[in-house]
Amino acid sequence: MLPDGSLNNLRIQRLKDKLGNKANASSEVEFVGATAWLVGVEGRGVPQILEMGEMTRLDCSLGTSGLMRQALGIALNHTAQRQAFGKRLIEQPLMRNVLADMALESEAATALSMRLARAFDNAGDSFERLMARVLTPIAKFWICKRGSAFGQEAMECMGGNGYVEEGGLGVMARIYREMPLNSIWEGAGNIMALDLLRALRKGDVAQALAQELAPARGAHPALDRMIDALPTRIELLANEVQARRLAQDVALAVQAALLLQSAPGVVFGAFCDSRLGGDWGYSFGTLGTGVDFDAIIRRAMPR
Repeated sequence: MLPDGSLNNLRIQRLKDKLGNKANASSEVEFVGATAWLVGVEGRGVPQILEMGEMTRLDCSLGTSGLMRQALGIALNHTAQRQAFGKRLIEQPLMRNVLADMALESEAATALSMRLARAFDNAGDSFERLMARVLTPIAKFWICKRGSAFGQEAMECMGGNGYVEEGGLGVMARIYREMPLNSIWEGAGNIMALDLLRALRKGDVAQALAQELAPARGAHPALDRMIDALPTRIELLANEVQARRLAQDVALAVQAALLLQSAPGVVFGAFCDSRLGGDWGYSFGTLGTGVDFDAIIRRAMPR
């Protein structure tokens, strides 16, 4: 609507038939002699939209973390009730491994998302501003990339019931369809990796990460090795071929350091052993036999 009450000249050609995200309609629109208002400074449109995109990339990280937590809660609730071969699913060794591994992923994603949000909140500080610039593409890349695999694993925990739509209202199926979108919009994986390379030119990122990770030194040998290797890895992997690997490595190191601050030792230790210790199978459910599955699942269980 224009100020005089008339309709602006926007022509909606169609609503797109998307995989998911149905309630958030996406459309193809033509603007034919439409009235518009300038946003920002003339000639600075790309910087303006990039500033907006940085905020919405935080949204993508937070949204995926929330979807992970929802999917994990549903999986835990289901497996605590469903029985097979004389035991509840949550008591079966393989399922316990899967659930504990997913719990680690969910908590680490939340920790990294909230750290990034804190950097945005304190952007007046030069260190926090640099951390926001660096962690935004890292969190967006890694958390959202892990989201799709997480959604699939949570669906498997429910078996065929997880795949059932129920007229489009199947919650786990809807989460599964939603996960890829957070990875795609506001810059897919390659865009985030390239944005990380741009962020590396904004300041002494290696020193800033060393400062961020310093409180975690001495807490776990695998994390210490990663912290020690990070400056070299930044130098070697800061190219368009290997930028994705660099984003993954930094994400895992920062997640581990954050879990030391916010999670029990059993969660921190299992995360470092699996993600940083070289014993990670990348698929969920490949934690080592020494992990305290009971403690991790108990912490993650919905109340």
